Amino acid sequence: MREIRLAIPEIDRDQNIEIDVRINGKTNSLKYRVEIVHWEGDNSSSEEKVKVIRHAIEDHNKDWELIEIGSPDIDKVPLVFKKKRPLK
Repeated sequence: MREIRLAIPEIDRDQNIEIDVRINGKTNSLKYRVEIVHWEGDNSSSEEKVKVIRHAIEDHNKDWELIEIGSPDIDKVPLVFKKKRPLK
């Protein structure tokens, strides 16, 4: 099993989430960040929305990796990033 999905409550823009997990007695801290990306108005075309999402992904902090693009709403879409682990 590689993934465990957790439901989190409604969040505000740019919220960080830290989860401590214990695997075989060893504790690991996982860090996630949710960014809410908004586009202008309800009538934005699909192309405009893709452009806004692409820009947000390209401009994110490179210490974080994109792991999920959530379901878009009329005026926004959540992007979920995971903090990269340092190389050993």
